[in-house]
Amino acid sequence: MGESDKPRFRYSTSEMARDAVELLDQLGWANQRELNVVGVSMGGMIAQELGLLIPDRIASLSLISTAARIVNTVGFVENLRNRANLFIPRSVDSQLSTIRPQLFSASFLAAPDADATTTTSEDGTPTTTGFPTNADRFSAQELAKRRSENFTRAGFILQAIAAGWHAKTEEQLKELGDRVGRDRILIMHGTEDRMITVAHAEVLAKGLGWTDDAPAAAAAAESEAPSGGGGGGDGQARPKKVIFQGRGHVLLMEERQEFLRLVEEVVEKGARQQ
Repeated sequence: MGESDKPRFRYSTSEMARDAVELLDQLGWANQRELNVVGVSMGGMIAQELGLLIPDRIASLSLISTAARIVNTVGFVENLRNRANLFIPRSVDSQLSTIRPQLFSASFLAAPDADATTTTSEDGTPTTTGFPTNADRFSAQELAKRRSENFTRAGFILQAIAAGWHAKTEEQLKELGDRVGRDRILIMHGTEDRMITVAHAEVLAKGLGWTDDAPAAAAAAESEAPSGGGGGGDGQARPKKVIFQGRGHVLLMEERQEFLRLVEEVVEKGARQQ
C-alpha cells in the first residue's frame, strides 16, 4: 500500500528500517529517547531493526503480533499450505475466507460490527449504519484496499518474502534489549493468531530477557532504577509481555481499549525515564 514505487527486487526488513531512519532524519526527529515505536506484524520486525539501528533515540518499543524469526510451529503440511495460500491465484471470495481466520479469532469475526454507528432521528427512530458482523466489515475493507491502484500483487508478495527472511539471533535480541532498555519494551500477542503463532512471542520475549519470574523482577528493577536509566543493562529489568487468550493477529481491533492502554502505559514509562 501507499504511493511509493514498488520496484521488483528483494525487499528486507532491515532496508525498510533504513528507509524509516532516513524519513525520521528528514523530519528532524533525532533527539535521544524521542521516538515511541509501535510495530505490528511485519511492522514489528521493522521495529526490531530500528531498535538495533538507532537504540538511543527510542523511548519505547512495542512489538505486537510479531516474531524475531519465522519458524514452523504448526507442522510441515499445514505450514506449507498456509504459505502457498498467500501466492496461489484464487477467487477473491476464496482468498477472503482463507485470510479472515488467520488474522482474527472466530468469536470476533462472528460478533456484530464493532464500528457500526447508531443515530436517532427527530422522531426517536434509531438508524444503525454498518455491517452485520466484523467479518463483513473486514471483507469490505480488504476489497476496497485491493481495488486501490496503490495495491499491487507483486508488492504484496515481495513484502511477504521480506517478513519470511527476517531473522534476529539470540545475540541480536540481547543487544536490542541491552541498548534500547528492556523495561522500555512491550510484547503483545494473541493465542489464536494463525498468521504468526503465539509461540513466536515466547521466543521473542525470551530473547529480550523475559523470564517466568519477570513480573517480580521487573517491579523490583523499576523501584530501584535511576530516573534516567533505560533499565536494560543492569540484568534486572525485563520487557513486559501480554498474551491475550482467544484473540487473533490484529489485537488493535480485537482488544482496542486494552491495546491502547498498554501502549500508553509503556509510552508514559519511557517518558519518565528521559
